Amino acid sequence: MTHQQILAFAIVAGMMALFVWGRFRYDLVAALSLLAAVLVGIVPADKAFSGFSDDIVIIVASALLVSAAVAKSGVLEAGLNRIGPYLRTTQLQIAVLVGVVTVLSAFVKNIGALAMMIPVAFQIARRTNTPPSSFLMPMAFGSLLGGIVTLVGTSPNIIVSRVRQELIGEPFGMFDFTPVGLGIAVLGVIFLTFGYRLLPQGRKGAASLDDALNIKNYVTEARVAPESDIIGQTVADLRKLANDEVKVSAIIRKETRSSSPLPDAMIREDDVLLLEGEPDALESAVSRAGLKLSREHRQPETDEATDEIGVIEAIVGPNSVLTGASAERLALYERYHVNLLAVSRSGQRFTERLRTINLRSGDVIVLQGNLKKLPDTLQELGCLPLAERTIRLGSARRSLLPILILAGAMVLVAFDLLPVAIAFFGAGVLLVLFGSLTLREAYETIEWPIIVMLGALIPVSEAIRTTGGTDLIAAWLSSAANMLPPTGALVLIMVAAMAVTPFLNNAATVLVMAPIAASFASQLGFRPDAFLMAVAIGAACDFLTPIGHQCNTLVMGPGGYRFGDYWRLGLPLSVLVVVVGTPLIMLFWPLN
Repeated sequence: MTHQQILAFAIVAGMMALFVWGRFRYDLVAALSLLAAVLVGIVPADKAFSGFSDDIVIIVASALLVSAAVAKSGVLEAGLNRIGPYLRTTQLQIAVLVGVVTVLSAFVKNIGALAMMIPVAFQIARRTNTPPSSFLMPMAFGSLLGGIVTLVGTSPNIIVSRVRQELIGEPFGMFDFTPVGLGIAVLGVIFLTFGYRLLPQGRKGAASLDDALNIKNYVTEARVAPESDIIGQTVADLRKLANDEVKVSAIIRKETRSSSPLPDAMIREDDVLLLEGEPDALESAVSRAGLKLSREHRQPETDEATDEIGVIEAIVGPNSVLTGASAERLALYERYHVNLLAVSRSGQRFTERLRTINLRSGDVIVLQGNLKKLPDTLQELGCLPLAERTIRLGSARRSLLPILILAGAMVLVAFDLLPVAIAFFGAGVLLVLFGSLTLREAYETIEWPIIVMLGALIPVSEAIRTTGGTDLIAAWLSSAANMLPPTGALVLIMVAAMAVTPFLNNAATVLVMAPIAASFASQLGFRPDAFLMAVAIGAACDFLTPIGHQCNTLVMGPGGYRFGDYWRLGLPLSVLVVVVGTPLIMLFWPLN
């Protein structure tokens, strides 16, 4: 072992130790590893930041943007809400939720697919009185299974594709992973549909910030637009459309108020509806019924092109100018350039027009305005902003545009008309251009710690190869595989990737293991494709701990899971992946 190889292995070992220790976040650990590699000379100074210009970084960031836009559109949530009442058994509910997450994860980043489906899972759990813990871990594992089906489903596939391009001059295509990944995913979903019983039942998840700030009984005002689908239907139909999560407090027709209308009351064009419920439920009802919030003819002002319109929750303070006044009497929009979207008052149900409600100290209100000016406006009004949480009321709209743009990008890549990085980067730009995401949302959506980690670790992983470290490890693995048949050698690589992933981020695992696997295959006289596939699948399928992949971490708190719960469901699923994945790899990617 040379001096350079010793230094490279020492840096990787130190990096893994810091990952396991968990004292420092993974992006800082990656940055420290890169700095150490430059200082000891195994990464040239002029190549230190080459990783940040790599296509991998662009693809991962763009995939996150696309995922966020699809989630914000609410199209998938609306579709599932339609079939929700028919999902009467827990097994059927799990099959649909896990199946949808798995399919989505094949086309958008798996963490994004899971994040957009978790609220739907909670809705179904609340409606059917099923513990969310029965849904969330199977959904997380389904998102990992779906990620292995296409090139862009998960970071390991993208990295493995780049390694193959360096080795033989041709990367894996968009659907080269599909024959193997699809077989594993289908059997995995079937297993999860029945295997959820291995999990502890009835665990209560940790309360989130949104739960702590869950203010009920907001009332908002919406007008029935001419194009609304709800015209000619009843109050009961509207409540059914909103999954009984929104009440109609009053119908105002030509200034005549009908308080607490009966379920069979007819809804007509230009009616003004006072709707009561939680912000997300109100937003969903307004969007799905084609209603218009009453303030929409008064768009808040923006001074510059970069200004954005948004909403904020606030409490009316004891000395607020709003106390004892209504939005109409105070001329709230004309004087302060903000719209009052909703009001909540403990223990009271409103039946009067939103603009005529006399506000009191302690009322919780939702205001819309120029985000840059809202903090100053709140101070001027004497209102106290609540802790930040996601409020979509008055901002989100159902739209098929993100789905269409994603489909277009997939088609361009599938027919080799554009490289993956260009197609998904272009999709991200179009989504921002057409308003599916604001610029602020786009920058907030990108997981910058992941981007920093990838950019920093690419040169470090290259150092393992350039110093000859990958060939050395491959030689060790070859000696261990001498007594094994080719199938055993493939299993060895897949299991090794699975074993390392819980302690290393899955992208970092592939950056380290893929060159080793390729060198290992070369020393055994085999083609590298099958071994690269084994690394990608092994690194992507981390089911044993909550720390190896963000999807597992994401559901730990809401599902009330403990560290040891993961292996109960994850270990048999891991065995299934190895048993099913190995013959599929050998069938579609022969060793010779």
